[in-house]
Amino acid sequence: MQWIRSLVYTCLVFLVTAVFGVIVLVGACLPLSFEQRYAIPRAWGRVLTWLAGVVCGLGYTIEGRENLPDRPFISLWKHSSAWETMAQMFVVPPASWLLKREVIWIPIVGWAVRTYKPIAINRSAGHSAVNQVVAQGRERLAAGMGVVVYPEGTRVAPGQTRKYGISGALLACDTGAPIVPIAHNSGYFWRRRGLLKKPGTIRVVIGPPIDPTGLTPREVNERAQRWIEAKVAEIAAQPGGQPR
Repeated sequence: MQWIRSLVYTCLVFLVTAVFGVIVLVGACLPLSFEQRYAIPRAWGRVLTWLAGVVCGLGYTIEGRENLPDRPFISLWKHSSAWETMAQMFVVPPASWLLKREVIWIPIVGWAVRTYKPIAINRSAGHSAVNQVVAQGRERLAAGMGVVVYPEGTRVAPGQTRKYGISGALLACDTGAPIVPIAHNSGYFWRRRGLLKKPGTIRVVIGPPIDPTGLTPREVNERAQRWIEAKVAEIAAQPGGQPR
């Protein structure tokens, strides 16, 4: 039965995303501010995470909202499923999303994403891609936007990690913007590239901001990774942290 629920939900994800993509493209033609238009992806994220609870029994909680700075910041997210790409829309204030450039080539959805000023990079470009993140990220922060970064670069299996990319930490040290680490256990319920969505509760924990002042990018990255990975392990070890 859970497989059927998961299949139904997956179909709904594609349908809802296509509808919202059209709404975004229409909204981009209207005299609305960026903040006003950002209500659309926020609604998209809330609708899809709500549907995950209704259809698959997969709910969520958010802890640590008091840790969100009252000025533009860079959030570093654990990346283990598609769920957090929905949740990021409403967990943090309006932000520019760091993503691979192929995303903006997707018809309708990619075109819609492009209207929100993402930082779309060629991941094979190496150092020039990092420079692009710093240059465009500086512009986004100066404009009052946050920046969302998945430092692992790709989704990783639950219980695993990989070396964190340096671009988010470099941007923080270059601009003085704080880093906010965000941990969650979504990968245990919604595996990467997996159709099955297991019932339970995803816990999202927003960590204390990391002030980059006086730190090297490597030190900032190490602090963020230590906190995120330790918190994910802590969540997973607690009752309900993993599917039964």
